[in-house]
Amino acid sequence: MTRRNWKHARANSLTHALRLCKEFALDRHNLGVERIADRMGQSHDNLYKWLATGRMPAILIPAYEHACGAHFVSDWLAASAGRLVVPMPTGRAATEADLLAVNSSCAAALALLTQFYADPASADLAATTDALRAHLEQVAFHQANVARYAAPELDL
Repeated sequence: MTRRNWKHARANSLTHALRLCKEFALDRHNLGVERIADRMGQSHDNLYKWLATGRMPAILIPAYEHACGAHFVSDWLAASAGRLVVPMPTGRAATEADLLAVNSSCAAALALLTQFYADPASADLAATTDALRAHLEQVAFHQANVARYAAPELDL
């Protein structure tokens, strides 16, 4: 069985996002529902109910994502509101591979976008949207990294 590529996983509903977090916790941290519920300070019966219905109280979402080690619910909530989610920069210096990835993602996104505008009926809309989103996330990450350099954080 091959390992799942969690970096590219995207939820298509709130219930799916909750389940992706649970599956990530099981796959990467070997945490079952009972252990996740224990880390949240909730009963496992409640967590099973919320996973089945998708009706987890909003105040518990950060605790759930922290216990699982994933943020699929927050990403889905932002995306469903039409927002682009960009991970906060880590402040590390970009490598040549990072810059090459930005360049190649730009080329791939532009190729798909050109194909879309040439013939929208035959274009792969999902692939075009995913390529554009991935490129925008990469560029926004590097923009924020440059902005952090301009105003460095103070060591305390």
